[in-house]
Amino acid sequence: MKVILGLIGLGIVVFIHELGHFIAAKLSGIGVEVFSLGWGKRLFSISYKGTEYRLSLLPIGGYCKLQGEDALKHSTEAYKPEPGSFYAASPLKRIFVALTGPLSNLLFACLAFTLVWSIGFTYPTFSNRIILESDFPSGASSRFPATEGGLKTGDEILAIDGVSIRTYRDIQEMVSRNPHKPLTFTYRRNGAMGKTVVTPELNKDTGAGRIGVYAWIDPIIEGVRKDSAAYIAGIKKGDTILKADGEEVPHTLFLLQKLTQARTKPVRLVLQRDGKMIETDLIPHFTDTGMLDTGISFKPILYTARSENLVKAFQRGIEETFNTLSDTVRSFGLLFKGINLSQAVSGPIRITYYVGEIASQGFSKDIATGITSSLSFLSLLSVTLFFMNLLPIPVLDGGLILMFFIEMVLRRRLSPKFVYRYQYLGFIIILSLILLSTMSDVFFLFRR
Repeated sequence: MKVILGLIGLGIVVFIHELGHFIAAKLSGIGVEVFSLGWGKRLFSISYKGTEYRLSLLPIGGYCKLQGEDALKHSTEAYKPEPGSFYAASPLKRIFVALTGPLSNLLFACLAFTLVWSIGFTYPTFSNRIILESDFPSGASSRFPATEGGLKTGDEILAIDGVSIRTYRDIQEMVSRNPHKPLTFTYRRNGAMGKTVVTPELNKDTGAGRIGVYAWIDPIIEGVRKDSAAYIAGIKKGDTILKADGEEVPHTLFLLQKLTQARTKPVRLVLQRDGKMIETDLIPHFTDTGMLDTGISFKPILYTARSENLVKAFQRGIEETFNTLSDTVRSFGLLFKGINLSQAVSGPIRITYYVGEIASQGFSKDIATGITSSLSFLSLLSVTLFFMNLLPIPVLDGGLILMFFIEMVLRRRLSPKFVYRYQYLGFIIILSLILLSTMSDVFFLFRR
């Protein structure tokens, strides 16, 4: 089901892109030979006004085949495009056709974000209270910017650079977007207010900023997986874990540390259930890779954004779209700062996995959550597709736009041999990127 939902979601984004090219070509008087919903073997087709409309086997978007767009493969210097074909159109019209694909993705993102805000949405997160990673080091990090900046475990983050902070997700968003940028943190500690400057470092595995903090999660049980160590110990949803081997449990990270240190020895827990104190022994269980597996999930905070009227929702949709575009541009710049491409860059397999994962989790809760979570991710994907397609790389829309712009400046048609070689170079570049990202995706799925 996750694979199916992922393919459908990715297919919608690609189909919107190709639909933009199709509409622009029709408006420009350029013939469209085939417009297909899906790829691969043709299942059904109908011809109307010179265009064959197809339904194809694989539900991964579609394609728009313009008249004469591949004629350059067999052309000579004396090549003259047929009337109504792609290369017979003026450079300005060809730029219009190439540009409308990415613009359709940007418009889709704006409308999808608008729909999300008009419906309203709820997402799980945790409070704006933090735990320093340096107090519970895992060995994966050598620097802790939050500790260097003077923050302490238990601090409640109220604002970052003047932006109000309500939840831990707000902290994550501000920090991840601003690697290497000094940020002013306003916090509350033991009832007193304070300020300090923290500079996030770049996490080369994710391409995001990090300061070395965890969310403060109260040890309240949200769920227990059947046949898990916690289930066998009699722990139930709604229980609060008060003590572990006689020590008070202030947050879940403390509990997980105690269980990890105990290895296979039983840990005596004191639980509060319906106002009563209950004691039980929990025997830690570890996976084959050495990871602690208790079978417990802890209760998050459900943050709800209420539905907005259509005007306000549209304003928020535009704002979200351009914030996402800004983040995409910033993330692209980080590719040249030594990040781990195999971890930080996703290919088609991983993207399909993420789309399916988010959609299935959302629909498992309710239809509204499934719709809003899916639309939000597809909007992010659409904005990324808009930006990446406008890069001046041969074969991509941005590369074509650059080529047609040069024709406008020179006021003459470029050599068919040059154009073909230019596009062939782009094909090799894109194919290499797809192969590398797909290999990375395969390793990612094995790790999952």
